[in-house]
This record gives sequence, structure tokens and C-alpha cells, in this order.
Amino acid sequence: MKRLSIAAFVLGALGVVATIVLWSLPGDEFILTPDKAKPLAGRVVVEGSRPSSAGDIYYVDLYVRRARVLEQLLSFTRPEGSTVLPEQQLLPPGTTEEERDRQNAADMARSEQIASVVALRALGYEVVAIPRGALVIGVASDAPAAATIDAGDVIVAVDGVPVRTPAELRREIGRRQPGDEVTLTVRRGQKALELTVPTVPSPTEPDRPIVGITVDQEADIDLPFDVDIDLGRVGGPSAGLPFALEIARKLGRDVTHGCKIAATGELALDGTVLPIGGIKQKTIGARRADVDFFVVPVGKNTEGALEHADGLTIIPVESFQQALRTLTTSDAKC
Repeated sequence: MKRLSIAAFVLGALGVVATIVLWSLPGDEFILTPDKAKPLAGRVVVEGSRPSSAGDIYYVDLYVRRARVLEQLLSFTRPEGSTVLPEQQLLPPGTTEEERDRQNAADMARSEQIASVVALRALGYEVVAIPRGALVIGVASDAPAAATIDAGDVIVAVDGVPVRTPAELRREIGRRQPGDEVTLTVRRGQKALELTVPTVPSPTEPDRPIVGITVDQEADIDLPFDVDIDLGRVGGPSAGLPFALEIARKLGRDVTHGCKIAATGELALDGTVLPIGGIKQKTIGARRADVDFFVVPVGKNTEGALEHADGLTIIPVESFQQALRTLTTSDAKC
């Protein structure tokens, strides 16, 4: 009996040690977990703004970190509402976590500018915002493009077809088959270059050709007055829609009617609301903040939000203009 007790104790101790080790070891996947939605009041400052209605616009974010080995092996050890993703979905081959963080910070800065343009234009202000091409903000080190394309290049044509926006660039490259070559016209400083690059299959969509770059909008922007947005260390482009709604609120539009409204969605210069990642976590984060409505991009983001809404009212939109019209004409009272 004594020997059995000792053996059981040793096995139990070994199990505890193994659990601790597996919990402390970082895995080869990433985990997304919800963060509570937060109000934008005080984080968006608009020159000359006047008092607005009661209520708040909320932005939603999520936590991203390496999954622990134990979390990869045992799903019940993961935080509530989490999702585990393969590394390549967040880090294209050849990209480091530091590079991803820098890209997210750059995405946020451009998101702030584009949100200001979209909101002020919709409110009738004169804004200069001329799209100038797709700005390269990252190149995967093991992608074919690494030998020819540099971060900071601005792509203005694909096989002679002009492209002024990232969406137009993706559309033109998407007309090819993986393995086809494309000739990209780029601006590099004061030079115009013709660069021929082979495409490769997307890691997540093998039928879709890519060249292994991350791009954002390049534009000449001149606002009629200052708009300052500061979310601290939060990165990425998905807060464009709530930024624009808060700017409209600061300039006197009643978009809240006394309600707490969360929103998510990347904005294009024309006001189109683009899909974002992590909709499950962001919906849970909106619920945790006890908001009244959650405004999301149409399509799969709406489907994902409805799946996890648990009674939260979801408002799908295709554009900022639609979101502004829907909210300002709503008769909802909270």
C-alpha cells in the first residue's frame, strides 16, 4: 500500500510539473480573446467641436498573443470566447511579430486619417483627399516580391492597368492564376519603376494569387481643421467606422440618441465599410460593455456577430454614409 501511495504521489507530482511546463511554453499558434468595448469620448478631439447628445460611441478591440502549448492541446484551458488561429493567418511567412506590430501601428494612423476624411466629407466639409495608389507597408521576406519590392513603394498600376486603391490592386492581381507573373508600376521616391513579380497561392485561399505584400491607402489629404485621435497602443484599421461616427457626434450630429453604440469596420476613402477580423471576440466585447447596438460590416461579419450576439442588436452597414443616416434617423431611445 505504501509503495502504491508513493507511486501515486510521484505520478501526481509529475502531472503537475507537466501541466506547468505545458502552460508556460508558447505554442506555434495564436489565440484571440475578447476585450471589453470602450467609449471614444475623450480619445477623439475635434477642433471647434460643440456639445453633442447624450450617449457614447464605443470601439472594440481584442487581445492577440501566442497560444500556450496546453491551450492548443486542451480547449477547456482557453479563455472564454477565444479562438485559436494558425500562425500563417496572422504572420505571413517571413514576417516577425515586431513587424506585425509596426504594421498595426501604421494601419491605425492611416485609419485615423481616412476616418476624418470620410466623416467630414459626409458632413459637408471641403476635404482634399486624392487616392494616389497602394502603399506597401510590409513585404514577406520569403515571398517572390522580397527581391524587388520595398516597404514605402507605392503601386500605381498592374500590367498597365491603373490602380489607385488597395481594393483595385487586389482586384487586378486576383484576375491572374497563382504562378502567373505581374508587372507592377511603382513610385519609389521620385522614380517610376516597372517591376515584374511572380504570384504565389495565398496560404489561406490556395486558388487566390498574391505577391506577398501588405498594402494600405496612399493619399494626399488636407483637412479643414484638426482632428486628433489617440487610442494609445491599440493598432490596426478596424476602428475607422467608430472614429468617423464619433467625429460626427463631436460636430453636432445626434448619432446616439442617448444610447451606447459600439461599432467596428475598416473604412475606405469613399466611405465603404470593409470587413474586419475577430468579429466573435469583438461581439463578446460589445456585450461585456452592455452597449445597446453594435454596428458591423455587412456579409460574413454580420453573420458572425449575429451568431454571438446573445440578444445584442446588430446593425449591418455597407458604408459610413449608411451608418450615419441609419443612426441619425433612428427613433431609438435608451
